[in-house]
Amino acid sequence: MNITYTATITCPSCGHMSEETMPDDACQRFYRCPACENVLKPKPGDCCVFCSYGSAPCPDKQRESLSAASA
Repeated sequence: MNITYTATITCPSCGHMSEETMPDDACQRFYRCPACENVLKPKPGDCCVFCSYGSAPCPDKQRESLSAASA
């Protein structure tokens, strides 16, 4: 399995979907919806907006899953 660096974020307020590139070197803690301008923050227990609202978890979480699967 390869690491995915793009994900579709779905705004919980308006339902707008936007494909975004995930940073590889840090978690993205905030995201402003381009449609309604609502600022998304991670849900409790999630490290970033991609883990909370994205179609794929952030690269760090993907790497953790790969490491756990190969152990």
